[in-house]
Amino acid sequence: MAHRKWEVFPGKMRFCCGGRLMCGKSIGVFVFCIGLIVILSGLFFGLTCPYLAVHVSPAVPVFGVLLFALSMMFLIRTGTMDPGVVPRAIGAEATVNETGRTDTMDNGGSRPVTEGYTPPARMKTVTVQNFMGTFGIERTLKYCFTCKIFRPPRSSHCSICDACIDSFDHHCPWVGNCVGRRNYRYFYGFLASLSLYSTYALAFCILHLVLLSKEDENRDFSDVIRKAPMRYPLSVAKPCCRSAILITDVIF
Repeated sequence: MAHRKWEVFPGKMRFCCGGRLMCGKSIGVFVFCIGLIVILSGLFFGLTCPYLAVHVSPAVPVFGVLLFALSMMFLIRTGTMDPGVVPRAIGAEATVNETGRTDTMDNGGSRPVTEGYTPPARMKTVTVQNFMGTFGIERTLKYCFTCKIFRPPRSSHCSICDACIDSFDHHCPWVGNCVGRRNYRYFYGFLASLSLYSTYALAFCILHLVLLSKEDENRDFSDVIRKAPMRYPLSVAKPCCRSAILITDVIF
């Protein structure tokens, strides 16, 4: 019975929906990241936005929902798509790449020929033409012992996903996937939208506290926070947690 390529994929990637979605090994962290953003956003929309919609503008929660939806869309897209996996060599192709010989079997095809065998160089130089085809640029390709291929330029093998990724940037623990050629734009959109959303939420959380302090002249800003320890500090903590996600991602 024939199998699809994703069903026999030798790496550590996980596939869902008939191979249409590709996730990294650490899918639990990815689900935790989604849950963290959803829960903290619920605090913002449930505790802060109702007051601001009445005393400031109904547009405050509307723009907040749009930024939240944009952040979640980029996050899910980044974590569930192919980052640019370079297919592994299998069968005869793997044998040729590994030995550098096409006559690695004896006449009967039953056993490999090893006498006089010299392992090939682990690098090779190729000439890549520019998009106009007017001149070529020499590139050195490195050999991957796991995938048994000569990796394309700027590609690297991810030890977590156990696969070579084209234009590999890094493995993001929060999205649970590698960041490469195919999902880099979505990852950048996730960072940009989440930063904007965090700044937006933090600014309006502080505005909420300021307006509450002005309603009563006998209550200052610190008094408002002290008398509402469960509601507003939690709302203000939301963008702080998101900022921690961004900082952690940049570090690792």
